[in-house]
Amino acid sequence: MLLKNIETKIKVSLITSLTSIAASVVIVGFVMSFAYSMVSDSRKNIYILDNGIPVLVQQTGQDVNRMVEYKSHINLYHMLFFTLPPDDEFMKNNINKSMYLIDKSGLTEYNNLKEKGYYNAILSSSASLSIKTDSIEIDMDKHTFRYYGVQRIERDTRILTRELVTTGGFKDVMRSENNPHGVLITNWKTVLNKDISDVKKKSF
Repeated sequence: MLLKNIETKIKVSLITSLTSIAASVVIVGFVMSFAYSMVSDSRKNIYILDNGIPVLVQQTGQDVNRMVEYKSHINLYHMLFFTLPPDDEFMKNNINKSMYLIDKSGLTEYNNLKEKGYYNAILSSSASLSIKTDSIEIDMDKHTFRYYGVQRIERDTRILTRELVTTGGFKDVMRSENNPHGVLITNWKTVLNKDISDVKKKSF
């Protein structure tokens, strides 16, 4: 009888120990999973300095980030290519910078405009050209885009406004100092460039 009681107590103790160990393993696993989740979430939070003040920002998924970079790259190219003051060195500098962001289609368009005397006309008339982006449509599946903008041409006596629409493709390339987004515009062309207003400047 005594031996049976001892065996029963041993079995109860063994079951209790095994149950405790199993429960401990489950709890430790849960805690580790929760801690890992917390660390992963905290890594998505980044502090950046805005005029010396730390501002909390959150990382986003790579696809979302890449979409923003594509749009920024396309916008930058158009700003460089179409922002042209009556300053020969400034124009050449902008054009040179823009050529790092596009394939040979950009150089082809530049040469066409140059042959037509486009840049000489800007210098001779002291015109100042700028562009404002309205929107950029991106097709991530086809890797194509459509750019909508408004070009402003200011001369001594008149201000001409044009609607500009261009299309093209884009592909990923290695990032560099001259191409920080790691994107190359391809098969770029202008599909619409029409006057929408021609206003005479007021004389004082």
